[in-house]
Amino acid sequence: MSSSPPQPEGEILPPLEAEVQRAAAPGYAPAPPRRTRSILSAPGTYLLVGINCAVYLWMVLHGVDPANPTPVQLIHFGANVPALVLHGQWYRLLSATFVHVGLIHLLTNMWCLWNLGLLGEPLLGPWGMVAVYMLTGIAGNLLSLGVNVVMRDFISVGAGASGAVFGIAGILIVLLSNHKLPIPAFELQRLRKSVIQFAGLNLVIGLATIALPIIRIDNSAHVGGFLFGLALGVPLVPRMTSGRVRYLQRQKITFAGAAFFLALFGYWIANLR
Repeated sequence: MSSSPPQPEGEILPPLEAEVQRAAAPGYAPAPPRRTRSILSAPGTYLLVGINCAVYLWMVLHGVDPANPTPVQLIHFGANVPALVLHGQWYRLLSATFVHVGLIHLLTNMWCLWNLGLLGEPLLGPWGMVAVYMLTGIAGNLLSLGVNVVMRDFISVGAGASGAVFGIAGILIVLLSNHKLPIPAFELQRLRKSVIQFAGLNLVIGLATIALPIIRIDNSAHVGGFLFGLALGVPLVPRMTSGRVRYLQRQKITFAGAAFFLALFGYWIANLR
């Protein structure tokens, strides 16, 4: 269309580019956003959900109680244990994000991951979503490891995707603060408010369970994942609408720097003993 403004190098993802084109058309009125359920609309999110479900099924098929796995079983399938991590099994910081303590634990985390993923993947891209899940999940488990080392607790078993879920919520809070996105301001505000409410409510619930010995929630992993997600979002905001190429370059630099920081943090924790 000849009346369309010059297009930038490319927006974050095609859905946002299409929104810009529609906004330039005469008589445009923003329509309520629709959440597409096609697997092609959020492949990174569905990949992560699929891996989590596959690991759970694998555990059950190998004799693990579907509702109440034992600590030994969780450890066997990759749960996070300070003593083992500090003796070289650092992979547990990641593998633990795909191991769940029963069906209810899995379903709760996958419901949150699915909803946040469908919202966040258009802003991050599929590989960006996977990277944020992994980095914030590791960050949460690293903070939990550090707290356990300070408390001289080397046998606590940690598992679940909740640290990564909080990390995705954290980065979304930052990314949705960018008013240059081709999304109506009122919709941005509504989405951001809903993510903040989700994170705040679940953090409060987690802290409230400290007084309940029958419920064991790793609040350190939640807080670590959430704060790291917030930090990851800060350098991405300025490049979100500067073109796809520049935005993806900023993502690579940010995620590489984040991985290097986590490695240094892990090295520091290892020397706390």
